[in-house]
Amino acid sequence: MATTLSAKRLRKELIALQRDPVENITARPLESNILVWHYVLKGAKGSPYEGGYYHGKLKFPPEYPLKPPSIMMLTPSGRFKPNTRLCLSMSDFHPETWNPMWSVSTILMGLQAFMLDSAPTLGSIETSLGQKKKLAASSMAFNLTSPLFVQMFPEVVAEEEERRRRRQEEGGREPR
Repeated sequence: MATTLSAKRLRKELIALQRDPVENITARPLESNILVWHYVLKGAKGSPYEGGYYHGKLKFPPEYPLKPPSIMMLTPSGRFKPNTRLCLSMSDFHPETWNPMWSVSTILMGLQAFMLDSAPTLGSIETSLGQKKKLAASSMAFNLTSPLFVQMFPEVVAEEEERRRRRQEEGGREPR
């Protein structure tokens, strides 16, 4: 159950993200629980993750912003183990390094930056460049198997459908 402070802060952060979206990041809470947010990180151009859509989850404690959230990636990426809490300086693994000034957007920008790094941490894995690219290409197909993803991110699904439609019109083939 969210405290008044945590619910107020998270509603404020949602409004801020809606007014001023962060490039390549989409995030919103569950309608039924403001403490559980889902996000989609779009793979960075020029990286092995380019073209990928990475769905994940943030679980905020009732004491947020005084305590950090847990962070989890749900989509296979070749960088993080799916469905595994990640040990990052801005996660619940390290409350001693948590800064209450950090927000949903700064947490996700930090996660996106860490995704491009190769430093090991609890919840990370090592894979080849080719494997990361293969997972990026299949990430949307993986995400579309999740009814929650489809429900929470209809604009991302629509963007992918439009991209496929344009590719078909241009006579291109779908990536495998």
